[in-house]
Amino acid sequence: MQRTVITATAEFFGTALLVCVVVGSGIMGVNLSTDVGVSLIINTLSTVFALALLILILGPISGAHLNPAVTLVQLITKAHTVRDSAAYVIAQIAGAITGAILANVMFDLPAVTFSLHERTSVGTLIGEVVATAGLIAIIGILSARSQAALIPVAVAAWIGSAYFFASSTSFANPAVTIGRMFSDTFAGIAPTSALPFIAAQLVGAALGVLLVSATNRATRTMSTQVNKKQE
Repeated sequence: MQRTVITATAEFFGTALLVCVVVGSGIMGVNLSTDVGVSLIINTLSTVFALALLILILGPISGAHLNPAVTLVQLITKAHTVRDSAAYVIAQIAGAITGAILANVMFDLPAVTFSLHERTSVGTLIGEVVATAGLIAIIGILSARSQAALIPVAVAAWIGSAYFFASSTSFANPAVTIGRMFSDTFAGIAPTSALPFIAAQLVGAALGVLLVSATNRATRTMSTQVNKKQE
C-alpha cells in the first residue's frame, strides 16, 4: 500500500508539472510573439526539455508514465496491477488539472477558464492516433530491447517531432488532454473536443501495442537467423 501511495504521488506531481509546462509555455509563447509558429516553437522546446527531465527523475520511482494510455498498456500487458493502474490514472488526471490551474494562476489568469479551442476534425484525430501509437511503440520497443535508459530522450524526441508533423500537435495523453480543457489559452482544448481526442489516443495506444509486438517478433526472427549463420 505504501508503495502505491508513493508511486501515485510521483505520478500526480509529474503530470502536474508536465501540464504546467505545456500550458505555461503556451501562454508565454503568445505573450512573446504574435507569430503562431514562434509560439509553437517555444511551447515545443519547453515541453521537450521538461518531459525528458521528468521521465529521467521520476522513472526510478513510478516508471514515469505520466499518461493513462501508457498505464493502461502496462495493465493490459500485465506489467501493472489493477490497483496500481487505477491509482496512477486518478493521480495523473488530478495532477493534469492541478498543473493547468497552476499555469493559469502564474500568469495572473483566472484559475479555471474552460477552453474554447475546438480541435476536432478527421485529420486532427488521425494525428492523435499516429502520435500516440508512436509513443507507445517507442516505449515498448526500447523496454523489450533492455534500452530503457534511452526512453527519456526518445520519448521527448518523438513528442517534440510530433508537435510539428502531427496535425493535432501531439497531445498523445488522455490526462494532459483533460488538464488542457481547464485553460482557455494557446495550449487549451475545448471540452467538446476532448472526448474524441481521448478516443483517438486509446486507438493509437492499441495500434502501438501491435507495433511493439510486430517489431519484437521481427527482431527475434532476425536474431535467430544471424545466430544460425554464425553456427
